[in-house]
Amino acid sequence: MAQQRIGAVTVVVRDYDEAKAWYTGMLGFDLVEDTPMGAGKRWLLVAPPGGGGPNLLLARAVTPEQESRIGDQAGGRVFLFLHTDDFRRDHAAMTARGVVFRETPREEAYATVAVFEDLYGNLWDLLQPKG
Repeated sequence: MAQQRIGAVTVVVRDYDEAKAWYTGMLGFDLVEDTPMGAGKRWLLVAPPGGGGPNLLLARAVTPEQESRIGDQAGGRVFLFLHTDDFRRDHAAMTARGVVFRETPREEAYATVAVFEDLYGNLWDLLQPKG
């Protein structure tokens, strides 16, 4: 049987360097790859520490339509879900680094969770699944 997995999810960004700095500095993500592709393009991959999931491809917007999607890739809904093995640790560290949380942490049947936004306003869930 074939084996497949999602290798990367694109996040449209305004600027490669500011996005790279934010994701690696504010979220503590690892830089996986930053390869020039010519004509000002880069193959820029970041990932949460510990791996195991898809990378984020930080792709600079190059058309007005792409620019209009920066910060609203999911139409105002939560776009990405960052799982953690220690919610309190990561919430405290992210808050200390200046990540903006839209709500206080809450206990749900499935996880401890809080919504935060990235540097462009895309919404994320930080969550520690139960069980």
